[in-house]
Amino acid sequence: MRRLFALALLGIALPLAAQQPPKLEPLPEPPPAPPGLAPDPALEPEVTITTRGEDKVEEYRVNGKLYAIKVTPPHGVPYFLLDDTGAGVMSRRDALDTGLRVPQWVIHSF
Repeated sequence: MRRLFALALLGIALPLAAQQPPKLEPLPEPPPAPPGLAPDPALEPEVTITTRGEDKVEEYRVNGKLYAIKVTPPHGVPYFLLDDTGAGVMSRRDALDTGLRVPQWVIHSF
Protein backbone atom coordinates (compact mmCIF):
# COMPACT_ATOMS: atom_id res chain seq x y z
CA MET A 1 0.00 0.00 0.00
CA ARG A 2 2.84 2.37 0.82
CA ARG A 3 4.50 1.69 -2.51
CA LEU A 4 1.29 2.44 -4.35
CA PHE A 5 0.91 5.71 -2.45
CA ALA A 6 4.55 6.66 -3.17
CA LEU A 7 4.12 5.85 -6.89
CA ALA A 8 0.95 7.96 -7.02
CA LEU A 9 2.76 10.93 -5.46
CA LEU A 10 5.66 10.45 -7.85
CA GLY A 11 3.23 10.30 -10.77
CA ILE A 12 1.73 13.62 -9.73
CA ALA A 13 5.06 15.32 -8.94
CA LEU A 14 6.93 14.45 -12.16
CA PRO A 15 4.65 16.35 -14.58
CA LEU A 16 4.69 19.37 -12.26
CA ALA A 17 8.49 19.34 -12.14
CA ALA A 18 8.74 19.04 -15.93
CA GLN A 19 6.82 22.25 -16.59
CA GLN A 20 8.91 25.15 -17.86
CA PRO A 21 8.42 28.58 -16.30
CA PRO A 22 7.02 31.16 -18.72
CA LYS A 23 9.39 33.56 -20.43
CA LEU A 24 9.38 36.79 -18.42
CA GLU A 25 9.88 40.23 -19.89
CA PRO A 26 11.15 43.26 -17.96
CA LEU A 27 8.53 45.79 -16.92
CA PRO A 28 8.54 49.15 -18.69
CA GLU A 29 9.41 52.27 -16.71
CA PRO A 30 6.37 53.91 -15.08
CA PRO A 31 5.20 57.16 -16.65
CA PRO A 32 6.01 60.40 -14.82
CA ALA A 33 3.44 61.84 -12.42
CA PRO A 34 1.04 64.34 -13.95
CA PRO A 35 1.79 67.99 -13.20
CA GLY A 36 0.02 69.31 -10.14
CA LEU A 37 -0.01 65.97 -8.31
CA ALA A 38 3.32 66.41 -6.57
CA PRO A 39 3.40 65.36 -2.89
CA ASP A 40 2.26 68.11 -0.55
CA PRO A 41 5.16 69.13 1.72
CA ALA A 42 2.66 70.46 4.28
CA LEU A 43 1.54 66.85 4.95
CA GLU A 44 5.03 65.69 5.80
CA PRO A 45 5.50 65.40 9.57
CA GLU A 46 7.85 67.86 11.25
CA VAL A 47 10.04 66.17 13.85
CA THR A 48 11.65 68.20 16.64
CA ILE A 49 14.23 66.37 18.75
CA THR A 50 15.13 67.80 22.15
CA THR A 51 16.51 66.52 25.43
CA ARG A 52 14.79 66.99 28.79
CA GLY A 53 17.14 65.96 31.52
CA GLU A 54 18.54 62.65 30.30
CA ASP A 55 15.47 61.79 28.20
CA LYS A 56 15.42 62.22 24.42
CA VAL A 57 12.07 63.71 23.32
CA GLU A 58 10.83 63.64 19.72
CA GLU A 59 7.76 65.75 18.89
CA TYR A 60 5.82 64.97 15.71
CA ARG A 61 3.66 67.70 14.13
CA VAL A 62 1.58 68.00 10.95
CA ASN A 63 0.48 71.49 9.88
CA GLY A 64 1.90 72.76 13.18
CA LYS A 65 -0.39 70.51 15.26
CA LEU A 66 1.27 68.17 17.75
CA TYR A 67 -0.04 64.60 17.39
CA ALA A 68 2.66 62.38 18.94
CA ILE A 69 5.59 62.52 21.33
CA LYS A 70 8.21 59.77 21.63
CA VAL A 71 10.18 59.73 24.88
CA THR A 72 13.35 57.65 25.01
CA PRO A 73 14.86 57.33 28.50
CA PRO A 74 18.61 56.61 28.71
CA HIS A 75 17.99 53.22 30.33
CA GLY A 76 14.68 51.69 29.39
CA VAL A 77 12.10 51.19 26.68
CA PRO A 78 10.82 54.20 24.69
CA TYR A 79 7.15 55.11 25.05
CA PHE A 80 4.77 57.28 23.07
CA LEU A 81 2.26 59.96 24.01
CA LEU A 82 -0.43 60.03 21.31
CA ASP A 83 -3.31 62.38 20.63
CA ASP A 84 -5.92 59.83 19.49
CA THR A 85 -8.88 62.17 19.11
CA GLY A 86 -7.19 65.40 18.01
CA ALA A 87 -8.42 67.24 21.11
CA GLY A 88 -4.92 67.81 22.49
CA VAL A 89 -5.24 65.13 25.20
CA MET A 90 -2.25 62.80 25.13
CA SER A 91 -2.48 59.14 26.19
CA ARG A 92 0.53 56.94 26.88
CA ARG A 93 1.38 53.95 24.70
CA ASP A 94 4.35 51.69 25.29
CA ALA A 95 6.54 50.73 22.35
CA LEU A 96 5.83 47.04 22.93
CA ASP A 97 2.07 47.51 23.28
CA THR A 98 0.37 45.04 20.92
CA GLY A 99 -3.23 46.12 21.43
CA LEU A 100 -5.45 46.28 18.36
CA ARG A 101 -6.11 49.78 17.10
CA VAL A 102 -8.27 50.77 14.17
CA PRO A 103 -6.46 53.06 11.71
CA GLN A 104 -7.77 56.63 11.83
CA TRP A 105 -7.04 59.13 9.09
CA VAL A 106 -8.11 62.72 8.73
CA ILE A 107 -10.06 62.90 5.47
CA HIS A 108 -10.84 66.60 5.65
CA SER A 109 -10.47 69.30 8.27
CA PHE A 110 -12.23 72.64 8.35
